[in-house]
Amino acid sequence: MQGYKLGRTTAQRDGLRRSLVTELIDHGRIQTTETKCKAIRDQAEKLVTIAKSGLDSETSRQVTARRLVAAQVDGGVEVVRKLFTDIAPRYRERKGGYTRIYKLGPRKGDNAQMALIEWV
Repeated sequence: MQGYKLGRTTAQRDGLRRSLVTELIDHGRIQTTETKCKAIRDQAEKLVTIAKSGLDSETSRQVTARRLVAAQVDGGVEVVRKLFTDIAPRYRERKGGYTRIYKLGPRKGDNAQMALIEWV
């Protein structure tokens, strides 16, 4: 995946993105640095799009969509179920732009720009 390297190796970066997206699905909003928010926004929105495609489809397509999502998140069945039953139906009529990023200002320790990412 191209984009933000976040000062990590590929495996560390993939793990970080996976855990941040999982926490966003689980909690609905997370506070982290602005760069990390921008790095996970695309992945989170693609997962919602996959979940939307599996909502009104036949059973085989629903299973495929759930497997595609489960391969990209941690947390097991509960996180996938929450995405398919709570989050995706809210955006059934929406074409995109499922997340919102608020800038919060600098962090005290290292002056890193903090942000809050949440579902619209």
